[in-house]
Amino acid sequence: MKIVAHIVRFLVGGIFIFSGLVKLNDPVGTQIKLEEYFEVFAADFPAMHDFWMSLVPYALYFSVLMCAAEVILGVALLVSWRLKVVNWILLALIIFFTFLTFYSAYYNKVTDCGCFGDFLKLKPWTSFTKDVILLVLILFLIWQRKVFRNLLTGSLVGFSAIFSLALAIYAIRYLPPFDFLPYKIGNNIPQLMQPSEPLRYKYIMEKDGKSEEFEKFPTDTTYKYKEMVLINENAKPKITDYKVWNNEGDFTQETFKGKKLIIIIKNGPDLNGASLAKIRSLVNSLKGTDVESLILTSNSDAEIQEIRKAYALDVPYFFADGTVLKTISRSNPGVWLLDNGTVKGKWHYNKTPDKEGVVSKL
Repeated sequence: MKIVAHIVRFLVGGIFIFSGLVKLNDPVGTQIKLEEYFEVFAADFPAMHDFWMSLVPYALYFSVLMCAAEVILGVALLVSWRLKVVNWILLALIIFFTFLTFYSAYYNKVTDCGCFGDFLKLKPWTSFTKDVILLVLILFLIWQRKVFRNLLTGSLVGFSAIFSLALAIYAIRYLPPFDFLPYKIGNNIPQLMQPSEPLRYKYIMEKDGKSEEFEKFPTDTTYKYKEMVLINENAKPKITDYKVWNNEGDFTQETFKGKKLIIIIKNGPDLNGASLAKIRSLVNSLKGTDVESLILTSNSDAEIQEIRKAYALDVPYFFADGTVLKTISRSNPGVWLLDNGTVKGKWHYNKTPDKEGVVSKL
């Protein structure tokens, strides 16, 4: 039993470290997920609407603290530092996560819990099952607590805390070090909007009270149709919601033609207006080249015109869904470079490139 207990300790610690690190790589992504939960709870529990919405401005702080806690607690478990306290905190944390994943799965509200960030997408019931297993394992560790011996490894735990916070701050200020999103550098957006292979389905039919499966829709009219199920789920398009438009109509395909420097301006209070001056200088320096500049925004027509006027951005603007823009760029504003639909560059406003930096990517 002692060997099993130590195996479980390493397994649980490793999972928490991995989960925390992939989310610290992109704390803004976890912030967006937390905001989604707060908004769902505000709608589902109207008596506490104001309370839940009051948490939204602090979602990024909650994101960093929660993800850093996962790493720190995981490291503490691996190096046997204050195991009694660590195990009880892990138990409280996993009960909280289990509640969230159950709520997501049962009520079909937040269909991607973000347990492993954008690195690994889990379906709601899969996430809930994972949390239940972890809950059982942590209870096992508490039951077997006498097997373990505390070690003087506080310095390693302290280092993990410093590293976790440093990683989060870097990702917030300069974009995630590792981009797991579909709009990352090297990806061809038009290709990802298409299935990787022809989609194949199976048909569930019923006859005489028995269900049968067919790869082609049966011609026998005595069968009663029940449902159609996609067989090759992984072949589905990775991008399904990228659409660009203006008051004249759809502009999606035009963004894939030639070289496009796209300025992402999302609605919301987090727009860093001061950085638009440097972006304006970049746009002006590219005039006369074959790089066309444009703005993608989720602001209203009146709002984006006011922003363009305030910061002298003489650039055509187009509209896109706010969630899509958050997926393309974690910064506001952000700079996105396309060459015939292939992503060549992404920059946080803190690292806005110059003309040479853009041209070198093409």
